[in-house]
Amino acid sequence: MRIGGLTQVQQLYNSQKKPDVKKKAGTSFADQVQISSLGKDYQTAKTAVANSPDVREDLVASLKERIQNGTYEVDGGDFADKLIKAYGAL
Repeated sequence: MRIGGLTQVQQLYNSQKKPDVKKKAGTSFADQVQISSLGKDYQTAKTAVANSPDVREDLVASLKERIQNGTYEVDGGDFADKLIKAYGAL
């Protein structure tokens, strides 16, 4: 089997003229971007989340203090229930 017409096909595609885009004198074109209100709301929320702390220091400080004092107690039943719920969510 001989495939010899490939160069001829390429010549046909290359010989097609591209349309001329004529620019009027003194006319300038500029790209424009318009962001929807939903996009603006999303950006505002994203910025708020980025600026918020990852750790709630007040909660962590009270837990650390209770652990160090030995007053922090964990109910085994509650822990088991939460563990089973977390496992079930997978």
